[in-house]
Amino acid sequence: MTTIGTIPSATLMGVEGAPVWVEVHVSNGLPGFTIVGLPDAACRESRDRVRAALLSSDLTWPLRRVTVNLAPSGVRKGGAGLDLPIAIGLLVACGALGEHLVDGHAFIGELGLDGSLRAVAGIVPMVDAIEAGTVVVPTACANEAELVEDRTVRSAPTLRAALDALAGRAPWPRPPVSTERWRGCASARGNGRARDRDPAQASRGTAAAGWEMPEVPDMADVHGQPLGRRAVEVAAAGGHHLLLLGPPGSGKTMLARRLLGLLPPLNAGEALEVSKVHSAAGLPIGQFSSHAAPPFRAPHHGASPVSLIGGGTAWMRPGEISLASGGVLFLDELGEFPRIALEALRQPIEEGVVNVCRARGSHVFPARVLLVAAMNPCPCGFGGLPGRCRCSPAARSRYAQRLSAPLLDRFDLAVRLDRTDPDELVEGDPAEPSAAIAARVSTVRLQSRERGVRTNAEIPPNRLDDLAPLTPEARRYLTRKLREGCLSARGLARVRRTARTIADLEGGDERVGIDHVAEALALRAARDALVSEADRP
Repeated sequence: MTTIGTIPSATLMGVEGAPVWVEVHVSNGLPGFTIVGLPDAACRESRDRVRAALLSSDLTWPLRRVTVNLAPSGVRKGGAGLDLPIAIGLLVACGALGEHLVDGHAFIGELGLDGSLRAVAGIVPMVDAIEAGTVVVPTACANEAELVEDRTVRSAPTLRAALDALAGRAPWPRPPVSTERWRGCASARGNGRARDRDPAQASRGTAAAGWEMPEVPDMADVHGQPLGRRAVEVAAAGGHHLLLLGPPGSGKTMLARRLLGLLPPLNAGEALEVSKVHSAAGLPIGQFSSHAAPPFRAPHHGASPVSLIGGGTAWMRPGEISLASGGVLFLDELGEFPRIALEALRQPIEEGVVNVCRARGSHVFPARVLLVAAMNPCPCGFGGLPGRCRCSPAARSRYAQRLSAPLLDRFDLAVRLDRTDPDELVEGDPAEPSAAIAARVSTVRLQSRERGVRTNAEIPPNRLDDLAPLTPEARRYLTRKLREGCLSARGLARVRRTARTIADLEGGDERVGIDHVAEALALRAARDALVSEADRP
């Protein structure tokens, strides 16, 4: 007698889920257990886990020939998340579980030797990839799985509990109530337009649902530094990459860490994308599910290229730039990062995605980040200040050469900060709080959406004349700067986008004036200073 059980499930590929059909074939013959369909080592080892889990659950292991096919056979499968569907398929094929009881159900989960169901990484993208209306997952994954709408999520702590619930002998166990739960995410497949909602609607939805943004440092704590505060506001409003240059104690890190509080909350589609990336990396996603706040990542300057960009061998893991997608990637001590790692960032921050290519396959990771970096002007940090700097001109030049001109050209804003005057630190007036700045930022972001772009920094070059028209004076001014060699073609486009953001912050007309262009050039002056320092013999 030959029987077959077919159970839907999913596997993780990069940060996306791929549907998998687990086909279990039981026939007469010498007892054996074979898994085919390009399984990795973790999948092949499921034979022993499934056998021990069935025996621990007081179920019988069939002394027959068992063949498991993971379809489609041309797609590599990885991880232990297919343990549960293999066990369910085996019970269906043996007749121990009625096929009608699992109709319309999909299963994801790792089995322990004692029959327990254990959490697996990437539950959000895998559940989103499944077509079945009901998905059974381990109890530890229930809250994350419920982020995907259009699915009925069932969970159980053990294999025996899941079988009893399927057979109607007991109700489905209720997952523990988590304060991190959130039902605001829509399925990327069922509600693809959610990513395009305007930020004002997303903000109103957040307030209506009773969400709270996580507590972040306030800009009111920053005394002085008007140039730095202005650069941070422009960066947040237009999505412009920002480089802060200055000596130790000038407030570079303080400003960068307060930028997050100026950004609008993620909308439903963006929050789901962030949750999928963090779920695929095996990281907690509660902060994005409950508050819809943008992520903030600050890797150490010893990070390798793979840790920043993503990749791997058997398991393609998203890197820091993908974990920060939709939010802020902060690179403190930029000059101390390995040059090869920094150069690897050039294409992702330009295109908003990372294409990781390996012999086993290629994966695309999201990388739509606001890049903020901070660095000292020289190895000792004081950048040539008389009586303070201990570096020779050659040492300062070598330090500046750690950043290539093409990488520096990716920064729309690059400002030099000096230490704040002591009197202003001690007796200065209270600074403007984040809430007031965030309101202006939200208005500019809404205007960008109305123009058909997510942020002003993403305006295509062929639409600059329509979305950022120049006054005659501003056009002549930029032409002169191009003739003087102060701007490249890429730099011209970036200056125009920055000027568009400055004009929006001032609430003026649709035309970009010479004052806006002049300020945009002033806000990238430190970039030109670094290039000049690097060119010094």
